[in-house]
Parts: sequence; structure tokens; C-alpha cells
Amino acid sequence: MPLTWYFDFISPFAYLQWQKIKTLHDSGVAVEPVPIVFAAVLSARGQKGPAEIPGKREFTYRHVLWQAVREGIELRFPPAHPFNPLPSLRLCIAAGSGIAAVDAIFDRIWRQGEAVDSAGAIAPLARALGIPADAIDRADVKDALRANTGRALDAGVYGVPTLAIGDQLFWGNDAHDFAMAVLADPALPASAEMQRVSSLPVGVQRRG
Repeated sequence: MPLTWYFDFISPFAYLQWQKIKTLHDSGVAVEPVPIVFAAVLSARGQKGPAEIPGKREFTYRHVLWQAVREGIELRFPPAHPFNPLPSLRLCIAAGSGIAAVDAIFDRIWRQGEAVDSAGAIAPLARALGIPADAIDRADVKDALRANTGRALDAGVYGVPTLAIGDQLFWGNDAHDFAMAVLADPALPASAEMQRVSSLPVGVQRRG
């Protein structure tokens, strides 16, 4: 089945799952990385991000740091979070959204802890990738990012990172094992109970 990985560099959980996505790629499984704008997805779905909710923001940061230690992954937060991810997303697209470019950008943000939230901050990384710094301002690059985000919304994506196996969506770094189980056994979601909960009636709805 085709695998598509929707992500935004703003997400530290995407950085953690990226290490697993690279392993999949190295094992010969074709995965297409698709950079998208998480904020646009939140707006379209009428949601807030974890970093926009006091209390949840601080817990999320501690949780992802704990996950990184558990998984043996070096993780250092950039100077501020949330940050403007558009320069890094556009640079990724200008560089072809290939494995090396995605890896270099994630590394700079989440391993080195460097800012990438402006043209000036992204310039050293652009030079390292051999991309003109002003490429992030090109109309075709901006259009491609909007198209990627629209594609994600059409697929039903509601958060990042999301790994799509065919039309099955697996949201979050902690869902990776579930995704790999379905990749190994595509019939898994067809179990009677999984089918039942997929159409489970809503018992009550919150007002306001």
C-alpha cells in the first residue's frame, strides 16, 4: 500500500517519528514526506494545538522530552515554541522534500535547537542545502505548500504527524507501532470490533 507521511517541522513529535520513517525508507519501504501547515489544519478542523492550551503546553513539552529519552533520540527545543514554521516548510519544498532535506531541517530545529523562523535564520541551512535563500519567497513554492495542506485535509488529516497507509490514517508518534502492525497485516482494521467502533453512535454532545 502507498505510504504518505504528513508533517510540520513545528511538531517535536514529528521529529521523533521522522527517525522511524527514515528507518522504513532505509529498509526499502517507499514513504513520501509531505510538508504541510499544521496551523491551517487546526483552523480547518476548528481545533487548538497543544501549545495553545495553558497547562497542556507544558505537559506536552515534558512528555515529548521523556519520549525522546526513552527512544534514545537527542532532542533540544529551539529558542521559542510555537514558532513560525513557514520558512522551514517552504525551504523543504524548494529542496524537493527529499529525505536529506527533511532530515537536515529537522536536525537543525530539534537536535541543534536552532531558530528557523525567519529568512535570516533559515539562510545558513539554505546554503547547506544548496538552495537560494530567497527560494522561500517564490510563488510556486508557496503554492505547493498550500496544495500539500489541501491534499492533507482532503485525506482527512487532523493532526501532525500523520502516516497514511492507503486511506488509513495513523496520527502521532505513539501510533507508529499500530501503523506498522497494519502494514504487516492489512486485514487488522477489518476486525469486528474495529469495524463496530468505526460507526459507534454518539451518546451525548457538549454544548457551546
